[in-house]
Amino acid sequence: MEVIVDRIENDYLVLELPNLKHINVLKDLIPDALEGDIIDIKINYEKRKKREEEIKVLSDTLFLE
Repeated sequence: MEVIVDRIENDYLVLELPNLKHINVLKDLIPDALEGDIIDIKINYEKRKKREEEIKVLSDTLFLE
């Protein structure tokens, strides 16, 4: 999904969504963003799966001791 930095208001980026609605996001989360920038948002399924596996290993280690 692509969102557009519509404008910057104080500490917030006002992002325009594909459905033309707007949301505010703290500028600190995307500090280099400028008005007019297009930001790609995607779900990284591979990293999620890896993270889940790492958490399971940690959990198994904690509860087996």
